[in-house]
Amino acid sequence: MCKYLSFLFLLAFSFHANAQSYTLKGKVLNINTQLPLESATVYITTVKDSTILEYTLTDKNGDFNFAVKKNDKPVFLKVTYVGFETFTEEQKDLTANKDFSNIYLAESTNTLNEVVVKGEAPPIRVKNDTIEYNAALFKVRPDSNVETLLKQLPGLEVDSDGKITANGKEVTQVLVNGKPFFDRDGAMALKNLPAEIINKIQVSDFKTKKEEYSKDQAASDNASINLTIDEEKNKGYFGKFLGGYGTDDRYESSFIVNYFNNNRKISLLGSSNNINAQGFSQDEVFDNMGGGRNSRGSTVNRSQANGITTSNLLGLNYSDELFKDFEVNANYNYTDTHTENINKSNSTNFRPDGNFNTVSESITDNRNNSNKANVELEYKISPSIRLFVAPRFSTSTSESNPQSNSTTTAEDGTLTNDAYSKSENRNESNSFSNSINFNKTFEKRARNLSFVFNNSNNNSNSNNFNQSETNYYITDRQVIRDQNIKNNSISDSYSAEIEYTEPVTDSIRFKIGMEYNFQNNINDNKTYDDIGNDVYTNLNEEQTTYLTSKQNSIAPKAGIRFQKNKFTFDVNSTTSIVQYDNHSFYKGETIDLNKKYVLPFGSAQIRYRIDRSKFFTARYNYSQSLPSASELLPIENVSNTLNTVTGNPNLNPTETHSANINYRNFDFRTRSGYNLYLNSNFYNNDVITTSIYDEDNNRRTSYENISGTYSISAGASWNKSIKQEGNLLRYGIALNANHSFSKGFTNGVLYGAKAIGISPRVYLNYDYGEFFTIAPSYNFSYNETNYDISTLNARSNVVHRLNLQTTSYWPANWIWGNDFGYTYNSINQSFYLWNTSLSYTFLNKAFVAKVKVYDLLNQNQSITRSISTTSVSDNENTVLRRYAMFSLTYKIQNFAGKAPGKNRNTGRGERPEGFGGERRGGPMD
Repeated sequence: MCKYLSFLFLLAFSFHANAQSYTLKGKVLNINTQLPLESATVYITTVKDSTILEYTLTDKNGDFNFAVKKNDKPVFLKVTYVGFETFTEEQKDLTANKDFSNIYLAESTNTLNEVVVKGEAPPIRVKNDTIEYNAALFKVRPDSNVETLLKQLPGLEVDSDGKITANGKEVTQVLVNGKPFFDRDGAMALKNLPAEIINKIQVSDFKTKKEEYSKDQAASDNASINLTIDEEKNKGYFGKFLGGYGTDDRYESSFIVNYFNNNRKISLLGSSNNINAQGFSQDEVFDNMGGGRNSRGSTVNRSQANGITTSNLLGLNYSDELFKDFEVNANYNYTDTHTENINKSNSTNFRPDGNFNTVSESITDNRNNSNKANVELEYKISPSIRLFVAPRFSTSTSESNPQSNSTTTAEDGTLTNDAYSKSENRNESNSFSNSINFNKTFEKRARNLSFVFNNSNNNSNSNNFNQSETNYYITDRQVIRDQNIKNNSISDSYSAEIEYTEPVTDSIRFKIGMEYNFQNNINDNKTYDDIGNDVYTNLNEEQTTYLTSKQNSIAPKAGIRFQKNKFTFDVNSTTSIVQYDNHSFYKGETIDLNKKYVLPFGSAQIRYRIDRSKFFTARYNYSQSLPSASELLPIENVSNTLNTVTGNPNLNPTETHSANINYRNFDFRTRSGYNLYLNSNFYNNDVITTSIYDEDNNRRTSYENISGTYSISAGASWNKSIKQEGNLLRYGIALNANHSFSKGFTNGVLYGAKAIGISPRVYLNYDYGEFFTIAPSYNFSYNETNYDISTLNARSNVVHRLNLQTTSYWPANWIWGNDFGYTYNSINQSFYLWNTSLSYTFLNKAFVAKVKVYDLLNQNQSITRSISTTSVSDNENTVLRRYAMFSLTYKIQNFAGKAPGKNRNTGRGERPEGFGGERRGGPMD
């Protein structure tokens, strides 16, 4: 390990000291007001072909200070700022440090959005709260995707899990020309759109449609990325087709075809494989192969997924401007999956009078197919009126045939019970949801009226056949079931909100509103026993229930915002008046629980922008939530022969106090940044389960309110990038920690559990031109739970993960990639996972032949530990093991009649027109 870290530090040091450089500094001022211009872009280009050598942004005092590599040829110093004329001054060479003193910019006679001469755009430009990157000036390898391009941008980070952060903010939305590309999380766009078609990358605060239309400040602390397509590449088609076959009958196939014609964009994609690739997310080195770098963009690491999945997918995306100011975006997805898994579990359940252990095994065979269609309609009725409508439809059918067995023993090894079951299950569900957003702005700045309507309607039907046998050895009894269980579940919800905002002064605005919510849930469960010969007509009243739950609420709300210069303060208050009606029919008896609640909600937020790169945010939120119908209604659920569950009608609403603090800073001058955060949640009347065990370790469960529980998390991260010519070094560290206190209630004994966790991470990425990349990383996590009663011992788990990713692009047309990972888990798991791939591009880069091997050492495993207040469980699942595969990829591309294989003109070969070499004079000259 010491040698490994020494190598990383040596690499960073040698890179930093690779070439002699000189320092350029100065101050940028408004020529009229003499005030400094913050976030002006200062950059150096060659006179010969306008290649950008280095760049930076000015700080809040207008100062800039950056290092530039020695250059014996003439260069331009250029300074741009939105709304001002570009300053240009020629330098004969860069062979010494230089202080430019004061540089004065004059306001442009053009509009604020058209201040840059055509053909000359800086690498980074700040427009109000939006940071815009000129994609053409950030060099990436030919055929790179958008994700590779994002990694080159200062302030943007893409981690091994696919999470994107922009200047410390998590990116939760990625758009293409302002519209979703299949989905808003951007996974499809980042992996499948080529970098060469992108013109600009715009990073801004994430806003809801209501905030966007009302031009209100974003309430969340997340970010949004908008990818704008180069005009020359916004008319044409491109795509690729892939097919592969390997050992153990492993296969993969996929295609994506895109047709762009200005506003009209049509994309069609499909995929079929049996290598656990359930989405459509192709890596340039490993295609759909899971593990390593290709775990990005997935909700789970494919190498650690539960089971082996065969999946088929077909998708269509369409966006267009049907007529002036009326835009449509629609997508459809069909998925079909088949997953087989064997799960082995070893659980210790805590009892004050002695723990017991359960060993179980389950075999599952699940099939699922679904159809999803989403439509977004946006109409700009007038300059002041906007309408947005987004209906969503989905249907799904699932079938499963699980089998399971379990054995439970007391602490002294005495067998208390065992159970066996097998089932045949089928479920069909349909859902429809819709969102309507109407917004009206007025002549008076910040005056706004908005109306939002949402609905969600779901209907699910299941038909299950279950056979089980449970043996209780202490009391010497047996329960055998052979049943048909039919369930119909209906869930409907509607909400309507109207809000009016009135500016009282330039700094103060007041808003009032009203929200109405209606929810209705019906669950009709019927269980029939077998009367012989698989005839299920005998209704089992103990396992037949009919439940309804209805909520009607009206919530008046009010808020005030104070906004002055860099400071924003918000206070919002809501009082929800709820009529909560729950009904059940069980064993011929009707139970009605009808209650009325008055629930207050409140929030406060302080946001302070210290300067363009430094932000401080503090938030507090108070909320209340109601128990569910199953937690309230005092009826017995005996569907599980080892656990009978009964509701508690005396439960109270849960109160939650949430507070968080965040501070982030990214300095474009040094290309380094850090982020600090602290989150906390405190609960009163939290709902927990209470369990009473009999001598057979058969459990009776109910619910209770408890107070005094909490959770706290804190973390920090720091990253830096160093770029010299075509080489790029990025490295960073992160530390996350959490602490929580929860309570358990077992056999009448209430006890507490304090859990702590810590997870540091260190990573480095080095791109050596277009020849190779190397990316080592190390993760460590430690979790421990301590209990406040002496009969329960502390439980802990330690995990080390070491990963090394290498990719070689030499010699030409060859790519050799490796993902090598080592995992150590304190629960007797230690293994290596090595994936490798070798590809060759031929026939004018239209074809790619590839050989790849997954889990070369054949050591992949999946063992996890979960620790709760009442138990600790170790689980092992089926995982994908070693296979080799050969694949062939064919690429097509034609933009505006241009021949395939030609890359875009980045503008580096032409000197921009309209620029001279004079310094604009100022009062100090």
